[in-house]
Amino acid sequence: MIDYKFFDQVNRAFDKAAAYTRFDSGLLSQMKSCNDILHITFPLERDDGSIEVIHGWRVEHSHHKLPTKGGIRYSLTVNEDETMALAALMTYKCAVVNVPFGGAKGGIRINKNDYSDQELERITRRFTFQLYKKNFIGPGSDVPAPDYGTGAREMGWILDTFRQISSDINAEGCVTGKPLGQGGIRGRTEATGRGVFFGIEEACSNKEDMNKIGLETGIEGKAFVVQGLGNVGYHSAKYLTEAGAIMVGIAEMDGSIYNENGIDLKKLTDYRRETGGIVGFEGAQTLEDSNTVLEAKCDILIPAALENQLNAENAQRIKAKIIGEAANGPTTSEAHEIIKKRGALIIPDNYLNAGGVTVSYFEWLKNIQHVRFGRMGKRFEEDSYKRILSVIEAVSDRKFSDKELKYLAKGGGEAELVDSGLKDTMVNSYNEINEIRKKHEVDLRTAAFISAINKVGEIYEHMGIFP
Repeated sequence: MIDYKFFDQVNRAFDKAAAYTRFDSGLLSQMKSCNDILHITFPLERDDGSIEVIHGWRVEHSHHKLPTKGGIRYSLTVNEDETMALAALMTYKCAVVNVPFGGAKGGIRINKNDYSDQELERITRRFTFQLYKKNFIGPGSDVPAPDYGTGAREMGWILDTFRQISSDINAEGCVTGKPLGQGGIRGRTEATGRGVFFGIEEACSNKEDMNKIGLETGIEGKAFVVQGLGNVGYHSAKYLTEAGAIMVGIAEMDGSIYNENGIDLKKLTDYRRETGGIVGFEGAQTLEDSNTVLEAKCDILIPAALENQLNAENAQRIKAKIIGEAANGPTTSEAHEIIKKRGALIIPDNYLNAGGVTVSYFEWLKNIQHVRFGRMGKRFEEDSYKRILSVIEAVSDRKFSDKELKYLAKGGGEAELVDSGLKDTMVNSYNEINEIRKKHEVDLRTAAFISAINKVGEIYEHMGIFP
């Protein structure tokens, strides 16, 4: 019998929250179950002529809303248990931030660094074809996105393959996170990290909560450590530092570094580009291994890598007062209880890293509506603002320069509207789960699950599946 450890972690959190809801055990069991699980194997002809069997998975956790939504990751850790757990988290995450998708997830068990670009393209296209054959991809059924080890390039290959085998007029909506020229959206690359920033910023603005953990309100001056300087970790760090926070530590695959006075993100990024790692960066002290910095003194710890990074073994040594879960499942249930008991505020993954799926939703809307955001109203807004400014000039001695007029009268384009929509989503969702947290006297993770269970459960009831 397979031991679904990660999936069990998710279900334990679900069960804890379910006790605060009104739904019966049958409906709750349905909500926890994965609706469809696909395990794909196919042969790959390597560049040297050898044949290798590739394993991939796609899991659709819940069909309470369609399409289902979730990333595709390329990693040696990919397995059925992980994919099931991540698909379940996507269901709850979408519900928490009011994005109308069911949860899904996919992955291919490879280390992408071991393959040429041509081999990766063949793998991606064949995987897409297999998904299409089994009806596990389509703008109205199941919409993948980038995840660990994948990006816009792979999503572009998926779209191109889908278009070759489907005549769907909404084909661009079969996948999100695409290059702009293939129907992508401005702001998608940085979306998850941007959402992490908005979530932490909102948490830090709550005076009552900050007083409880002994911190001042606001981001400025707070020291943070980030684990994983990939897309999510980098953009989380970028926006936090721009807001005045101080990056004091980073963990990467080659090791970890720390400097209590702060580390320059741009200089570190340049150094990593030149050397391939962060160890030896002269602006910081190199620590023992890649996990040591997680235990360093800081106000905010952002695990932005893989799951189970904060566990029973190291939880007692974690000093951060705020844990911002940018990764999926970075904290085990045991570690969660230890860290919570110490009094730290844990901002959970099923809320905090929802920026990616939120902007993916915007991209999907753009694709099925066949019009970019801002195209209809940007010029109208600018003309309206200019008329208002001209009235101000007419009734006062104030004359605006051309530069000031350009800034003050700027209408909302795609990038501005996406950013505004993302911030509104993250701010409103945080306040919603924080109210649930206070009402039931639970932690934010449990509150987020309560929110998700209530929303999904009500849909199941209206569908008439459980009279």
